[in-house]
Amino acid sequence: MRYTFYIVIILGLFIEPIDARPVSYPGGWTIMFKNDANVNRIHTHLSPTHKYSLGYNVEYWHDEEFVLNSLQINNLIKRWNKKSSQANFYIKSGIGLAYSDKSTFNEEIELSGFSGVSFDWENRSYFFKYQNRYTEAGNIYDAFIQSVVFGFAPYEGDFGDLHTWFMLKMEHKPEKEDNFEITPIFRFFKSVHLFELGLNDRGKFLYNYIIRF
Repeated sequence: MRYTFYIVIILGLFIEPIDARPVSYPGGWTIMFKNDANVNRIHTHLSPTHKYSLGYNVEYWHDEEFVLNSLQINNLIKRWNKKSSQANFYIKSGIGLAYSDKSTFNEEIELSGFSGVSFDWENRSYFFKYQNRYTEAGNIYDAFIQSVVFGFAPYEGDFGDLHTWFMLKMEHKPEKEDNFEITPIFRFFKSVHLFELGLNDRGKFLYNYIIRF
């Protein structure tokens, strides 16, 4: 199953027509391919208004060896627009089915759901983000994950330029014994395309691609 995700992600890199917001402009579509040490994820959503988005989310969790298919809703609870900065507070939730191909679960299927909050602040030079998520999938999976991301831009590009960010992601998984990860990330943003590449302190890659149209 995990190889299917890799094929789709590679194909996604060649889509021709961003900011990685969970809610877009009214009528806007977003496709996200996200991959890190924990999970491969494909998420597509439509934003009927600037306040929420509805979409479909598919995930494969490496260590736990299960697939999560879910319908997801993202709600923009509050946005702070300042003269030179912006901040956003979201709630992101989903419900669906989890399927385990781990031998101990014998192809078990469980009703699953997740919910979490996300807060970000940025100006043209600095970025901060905190998010968390609790996921419940019966006997298959039950865990809480949280992370913070700090970033800075080495230059301020004009509209339409290639924008570059250097970021540091710190992730905490309380249920695991080895529960803290650090990932330096390079982010490149131009037009409707956003690409991220990172390598964590355990030698595992992070690579994300997002397109908005």
